[in-house]
Amino acid sequence: MRDRIVVLISLFLLASVTSGQQPPAASSTPPSAQSSMPGMDMPGMKEMPTGTEKGGDASAHAMHSMEGHMDMGPHMKMTALRPPKPGDRARAEQVVDAARKASAKYLDYHVALADGFQIFHPEVPQKMYHFTNYGYAMEARVRFNPEHPTSLLYEKHGDDYKLIGVMYTAPKRLDEDELDERIPLSIAQWHEHVNFCTPPADHWKDLLAPHPQFGLRGSITTEEACEAAGGTFHPVIFSWMVHVYPFEKDQASIWSVDRQHGDGD
Repeated sequence: MRDRIVVLISLFLLASVTSGQQPPAASSTPPSAQSSMPGMDMPGMKEMPTGTEKGGDASAHAMHSMEGHMDMGPHMKMTALRPPKPGDRARAEQVVDAARKASAKYLDYHVALADGFQIFHPEVPQKMYHFTNYGYAMEARVRFNPEHPTSLLYEKHGDDYKLIGVMYTAPKRLDEDELDERIPLSIAQWHEHVNFCTPPADHWKDLLAPHPQFGLRGSITTEEACEAAGGTFHPVIFSWMVHVYPFEKDQASIWSVDRQHGDGD
């Protein structure tokens, strides 16, 4: 089992435990790809200690304790919904159409693997699995191409995967006006993760605690409090992210923020 701390940190935004589900066979994904999400610059990784005891159990416990974005509170920032402008709905529908056409060929997940999408941490049971194209992730750092989603989103059903949507990413340097140029903010809400305090080396187990000080569920939300606790503060981690569920029937479901939170990326 891969180092549990790498798994723990990289899965902060991805998963909640599924009951008794057996993970799929390990893929050929290179270690560097499995240990970080695309375009998501995770600070503080070098500060974390290593350890391997009961790796799978520890990862599963941590994922269960981090279930759902809604619990993140001050650690999550959403773009504000803007008043609709002429052309917004048409632009959003173009994104949905492109997402639907681009992903429909991947209803069979084997096709996604053959086309270079890689399963992010397939060895760890998750509520939703990201199949990521790291070339598309790099492209998203410089331009938006709705035909090239950073990740395909799947649910696990037995030995099969069911395609449910796609995820787009954008570099954290973009402001909301620039995000609006990609997808109208009167329709979609992007999110990013903020106020992250990396624990000092001797407090890493705090991340597994029911009520931690550190991390994305931590009580620490300011630089002053983080420094006082011996941690390292990061105002923003990872990239902007947004989910699209293009196979749903209505706009509320296609752009569902509640589902985006619950899916836990």
